[in-house]
Amino acid sequence: MKKILVPTDFSSNSVAAVRFALQLASHDNFELTFFHSCNIQRPTAWKDSVYEAFKENEIAEQSQSLLKYVNSSFEGLDTVPENINYEVQCGSKVEDTILDYSAKNNFDYICISRKGHGNSLQLFGSITSHLITKSEVPVITVPSNYEQTKIDTITYASDLTNLDKELKLVLDFSEAIAANVEVLHFRTPGDELIEKPDANYPVKIHFEPLKYEKTLIENIDGFIKKTNTAMLVMFTKQKRTFFEKLFVSSISAEYAAVIDIPLLVFKKP
Repeated sequence: MKKILVPTDFSSNSVAAVRFALQLASHDNFELTFFHSCNIQRPTAWKDSVYEAFKENEIAEQSQSLLKYVNSSFEGLDTVPENINYEVQCGSKVEDTILDYSAKNNFDYICISRKGHGNSLQLFGSITSHLITKSEVPVITVPSNYEQTKIDTITYASDLTNLDKELKLVLDFSEAIAANVEVLHFRTPGDELIEKPDANYPVKIHFEPLKYEKTLIENIDGFIKKTNTAMLVMFTKQKRTFFEKLFVSSISAEYAAVIDIPLLVFKKP
């Protein structure tokens, strides 16, 4: 059984990820863990026993709030998954608490809402961007204004390198929710150096011309809108040099700022 971690801060923005995780679980027997991270400040004058008692009480209250919040998200749903857990953890930084918990408990995916659109999303300061560029666990980002629709087609944007390894991961996810996969590749001058994908793959492959007057993000977005894709999959290179981090943003993190459909991001093999 695959496990999905669903972080929430109890805001209206988080509802989208909660409901999308429930939608995924309706297709397959996913185990969902709804997660909240809280930062409990400790006054310097407090003894250990006082702080621990306060911390325990605060976690209990936050756990009740988490349960109430998630249950309210069930309203209007025909069915509710059976395998649901709730977890509250303390940590100084939300993103690090999520990363630590997801790694230690062997989650298959993290599903999180992202708020803002376009330039309103502070990419390098956002929790979503941090997870995309740091997490070993694949991250699903869901726009806060996302309206639920059937996930019947997934577009996997590929540079065709490591295709075997990457496509295996994509198909593992798509088969669980009975979705078709279409591979998107933009033709570039260096394509003759890349081994062409095997025609026997159970996917439809699109070789699209790259419109150089537009950014890569705009090229991808044009294809998404043209084909009415329900979900996008990308792979991100996490180990970048300081120069790359400073001058070249992560395409996956940047696209998460503007995309209006769910985005699944894997760490590039």
